[in-house]
Amino acid sequence: MEENINNGVEEQESENHEPTSVPVLNTSIPSGEQTVWADVASLLDSACNDLQDGELIHGDNFNLFAAMSALEIMDPKMDSGIVCRYYSVDEAIEDGAAPIPLSLNKTVDVHCMIDIMDHMLSCEATWHKGHSLAQTIFSCIYLLRPDRTSSHALLHSYCTVIRSTCNAVISAVSDSRTHEEEDLFTITSGLPLKRDGDEKCLSMLNVIEETISRQLHACKAPSHKKRSIEDIEPLQTNLDLEEGYCKAVLCRLRFRKHFYHVLVCLRRPQGRGLELARKHIASCLVELDSILKTEEFLRANNRNGMWEDGMESEDSTTASGCQPIGFDSTLNSRLSAPTPPRAIKVFCWKKAVEYFQKLLHDLDIVCSHPIDPLHEGALRFVVEFQKLQPDLVARSHLQLLLVQDGKLFGRDPIFTMICKAAAVPELAKNNDIQKNESFVHLCQLAITLLKILCTNAAWQRRQLGKVLQDWRIIHMQLEIALRKEFEESSSTSLDENLCMKIYKNILNWVEEQTYWIAFRFLILGFELELYAPSEYCMVYWYIYVILIKLGEKMHLRMITNSETAKRKGKKKRESMKDVAREPAIPPAVLLLQCQIYLAEGLTLMISALRNEHGVFQCRGPFNSEQERFIQHFELLQKACIPDHVSYYTFRDYTAHSQLDTLIMCNYFKEAQRIAKELRGSFVNDKNKLTELRHIEQVAEHNVFRLLDTSTDDKEDIEMSLVIRHALFC
Repeated sequence: MEENINNGVEEQESENHEPTSVPVLNTSIPSGEQTVWADVASLLDSACNDLQDGELIHGDNFNLFAAMSALEIMDPKMDSGIVCRYYSVDEAIEDGAAPIPLSLNKTVDVHCMIDIMDHMLSCEATWHKGHSLAQTIFSCIYLLRPDRTSSHALLHSYCTVIRSTCNAVISAVSDSRTHEEEDLFTITSGLPLKRDGDEKCLSMLNVIEETISRQLHACKAPSHKKRSIEDIEPLQTNLDLEEGYCKAVLCRLRFRKHFYHVLVCLRRPQGRGLELARKHIASCLVELDSILKTEEFLRANNRNGMWEDGMESEDSTTASGCQPIGFDSTLNSRLSAPTPPRAIKVFCWKKAVEYFQKLLHDLDIVCSHPIDPLHEGALRFVVEFQKLQPDLVARSHLQLLLVQDGKLFGRDPIFTMICKAAAVPELAKNNDIQKNESFVHLCQLAITLLKILCTNAAWQRRQLGKVLQDWRIIHMQLEIALRKEFEESSSTSLDENLCMKIYKNILNWVEEQTYWIAFRFLILGFELELYAPSEYCMVYWYIYVILIKLGEKMHLRMITNSETAKRKGKKKRESMKDVAREPAIPPAVLLLQCQIYLAEGLTLMISALRNEHGVFQCRGPFNSEQERFIQHFELLQKACIPDHVSYYTFRDYTAHSQLDTLIMCNYFKEAQRIAKELRGSFVNDKNKLTELRHIEQVAEHNVFRLLDTSTDDKEDIEMSLVIRHALFC
């Protein structure tokens, strides 16, 4: 920041010091010999403190456009400043930054190799979390010059399996197309990711593993047996440390081997490799535990006997606490144009291990999913899986498992899946009706929905909002096709009743899916914290309206499914007995009814508190309540979901709400009662039982708060309700 000595004002005076012109403000403030640089940090802090929410600084030489066009500084992904030690890989090698061997002392060489393995693990976790490959894994100089490592068998095999692992991960993320969330993830920046012979990485790793296993066995052998194995060269020269170093290297090599196996098995078609993948995942977790146990040994035998550069243990990227050799995170800044130029902070070693433990647990859940050709089951599994907040790699593999070659699990055509879900007669599955353009489009939408649900919460919500209109349009197209088919039914092989049944069932299923997508769209707003407390009332009201429609369509589908199942193998008399025994409303619909009671109760309670106590009001000079309503529900309104619903409908519904404790308590008590009765219907479904317990807790809490609204403290009322308002989060 510069400050002109003349304060930006040019005063021209004649020799008799009489002003000859009016002072003019310099808008550009050019830098020159008379320019003095000054620290204006305190001035900027004061200016920030004086600004209120929504205010912007505007001046003759500073406005919003200039601010948006300014260069970003200090952000690793945006800063255009370049600070690097070396200008080329060759320069770094000549300076001794990546020596081979790592050290002439074999003990130090092995210790340095373990540090490289650990730092590489930290770099890999950092890459998985969204940073570029060039700044993380390929900050390793040994990976940038693969030919140099051939003389060091351990380093060469490890670098080879690292490259193969990166290729497998990039392939999975690219094929699933979830990399659009993280633009940097799949950018290779011209790095040497593939090399002839990398496909033999496991063979190379197995040879090294076998050699070190023999060395470990030799050092642990009793003294009377050592003569027979004296010809085995030890891993390093200090025999007292041989066992510890052999174990440390082995567990790291085995983790790499099993992790690569996991990635390969997950890509086998139709889920054929899932069982084997789970075995390798279990082995990976065992090896990670072994890796953690080596920390004490490696720190005790730190190659320098002290922490480097004052590095604390919680910030260290290696188990030993030493700075690894052969890495420079800024080296690729000048070599690869798309690479963000400023160095990043790599995950610490322990955090990297924790990341891989969670990733493996998430992948294990993916592998445990039954190969069930039911659309509803697939949707429910993805939603439950997303509650674990899985990262990009796990979500990519889930999507690749669900959708293969345009089929569910690579086996069941999407049209067959839709027919099962919509209770369409078997005859339709073999009919030319599936070649209808509308049905082809519907199958594409069903596939797209599964893919969208595998993305992160923010991306998922955006895409669900956009796809809502497509589902609404396909419903209209199917209605038109139904009328056309009805007119032409006499000239087709299908009879009129069957044709009508197919279209009506699928139309109902499409509407149910549309309302389910709308419901998911609204719920994700809570997860992403998009709603202010003053907006809870309108959000819960919209959820209430959507749930009513969703419940109607779901109930109609389940009744149709039930009737179809009864016709298949039972006599009419037996069927009538079953009807008498079965509940009138299916458990899944009753669960929706619980949520409807909660949503309606919360809507009325919050609106009454607004009307009588003045809490949860939309305050501020910028957006009115109607504008906020449009901002949150614009995509739903454009798709007419549901029909005849607008801000004025919401306003009329809530304008006259009064705080009637008895009536409002009944909503929550009814939800609580149904939730308790439903426990027996979901005995084998842990996720549903958890959801039911949550409904009971929310209902009980709100009953208690309603009975305690006698206080006159508005702030106390508002805060107590905000704490446990969440319905589905």
